[in-house]
Amino acid sequence: MRLRWGTVVVAALLAVAGCGNGGDVDGDLTNDWGAMAPATGFLPVAETCHLSNFAVSGPRATYEETDCAVLHRTETVFVGEYSAPGADAAEPPAGASAGARAAYRVCDDRTTEYVGGPWRNARLWIGVTHPSPAAWSGGSRWFRCEVVELDSIENDGALIQRTGSLRGALADPASALALTCYAIELDDAGAITRMPPVACGNKHNAEFAGVWTAGDKAAYPKGDAAWEELHDGCRTVAAKFAGVPDDRDLQYRLGVVSLPGNADVWAQGDHGVRCYLWLDGAELTGTLKGKGTKALPVQYK
Repeated sequence: MRLRWGTVVVAALLAVAGCGNGGDVDGDLTNDWGAMAPATGFLPVAETCHLSNFAVSGPRATYEETDCAVLHRTETVFVGEYSAPGADAAEPPAGASAGARAAYRVCDDRTTEYVGGPWRNARLWIGVTHPSPAAWSGGSRWFRCEVVELDSIENDGALIQRTGSLRGALADPASALALTCYAIELDDAGAITRMPPVACGNKHNAEFAGVWTAGDKAAYPKGDAAWEELHDGCRTVAAKFAGVPDDRDLQYRLGVVSLPGNADVWAQGDHGVRCYLWLDGAELTGTLKGKGTKALPVQYK
C-alpha cells in the first residue's frame, strides 16, 4: 500500500513538470518567462537636499535625501554622467584630470541656471561628488552637482545649514545671498583681517564689483606677480562697475580685493575671481555703481 501511493505521487509530479509532454505542456520550463531586467547600480536624484556635509566621494551607504524645507547642508542641482575619457579611467576623475574639469564645467553652468543667476555673485559654493571607488569599479559613472550656502566670502567661508531650496534664489536682485558692500578691517601691517558684509546704506569701504575670469592655462596665484595679474583683471571689472576710465590713472582712483576660489577648485577649472572695489579709509554710504569720476576722482597719485 505504501509503495502504491508513492508511485502515484511521483507520476503526478512528473506530469505537472511536463515530463509526460501532455497536450497542454511543451516540456520547456523557461520559454514563457519574461526576461529579467539588467542589473542597475545606485543613481542619486537631482533637486534634492541632504543633511550631510559636502563630500567628494558619495558612497551609497551615506546617501540620504531630506526635505529642503528642513535644516540641511547641501543641495543636488543636477546629476550627470561621465563620458570618455573620464568614464574610461580606472578611478573616479579627480584633481585637474579632463574628466574632473568637464564635470565641473557642467556643474558651473547648471548651478547658474538652477539658482537663477551667476552663483559667484552670491554667498554660494559648488562642488562635484562622484561615486565611491568601489561603485566606480562596479560600473557607476554618475556625478552630482552640489551647491551650498556660505556664511561669508572670507577664506571661502564656512558651509552653513539652511532651510528652503536654492532654486531661483538669485532671480531677485535683492536676494539676501547676493554679494554687496563690506567694511574691510586691516591689521597694523596693512593686511586684511576681516571683511564683514554691510548694507550699502550704512558706512562701508568696499563693494562687490563683479567677476573676472583668468585664462584656462593660468596657474593658481602664488607670489606678487601672479596676484598682480588678478588685481589688474579686477581693476578692469571695477572700472566698468563704477563707470570710470580703465586707464593708467585707475589705480589712483580705487583699490581692489581679488578673491579666487581655493587651489582645489582652481585645478578643476574654476578660474573665476570675485572682485571688490575698495577705498581704504573711506566711509561710503550708498553704491558706487555707475557713479563715474566725480565719485571716484584721482586721489592717490
